[in-house]
Amino acid sequence: MSMRVIIEMEAVMKRVLLYARVSTSHHDQNPEIQLHELRRYCVAREWTVVKEIADHGFSGGTGKRPGLQELIRMVDAGETDCVIVLKLDRLFRSLRQLVTALDDFQTKGVAFVAVKDAVDYTSPTGKLFTQILGSLAEFEKALIRERTVAGLQYARDVKGKKLGKPKQEHNVTLMLHLKAQGLATREIAKLVGVSHSTVARELKSFV
Repeated sequence: MSMRVIIEMEAVMKRVLLYARVSTSHHDQNPEIQLHELRRYCVAREWTVVKEIADHGFSGGTGKRPGLQELIRMVDAGETDCVIVLKLDRLFRSLRQLVTALDDFQTKGVAFVAVKDAVDYTSPTGKLFTQILGSLAEFEKALIRERTVAGLQYARDVKGKKLGKPKQEHNVTLMLHLKAQGLATREIAKLVGVSHSTVARELKSFV
């Protein structure tokens, strides 16, 4: 592809969707600050903003954000050519989710830009970024699998204990070992056979 063609593609007006999120309702947390910077970015690139979406008071750990659901609906309906955020963590809660979402965007012909993270999926170079992220996601998955296996081996060999819901006492030692291996609380709960709240409570007492 010639440089002229690339420049012409970049000059085409795009229908873009702006997304902002703040995790608290404190007065110093205002999604308008993010949106203002995103608007300036779009003006500089001569893109048309079709909608501004903001989730206020939602953490990145939940997918049940009304703004996020609206964003997904618009992408699925083909109502935008590009989704723009200020930073990756405003929209995604994990590397795996990021890779999956970008792959879905690409399938639907929707580009993605994270301004401050220098992620620009509207360019050929930006598309290479997704391939790199895909490799990182596989690496992350391998690490989690390795830690899980290590936890299971520890439970079998060191503790000589069958996994399952304990009848009387919760295996706090095993919980601490799995936590040290880097597993999340919910993953530990599944392995030990207790509730997520139980693991959180037990581990909290050792913090």
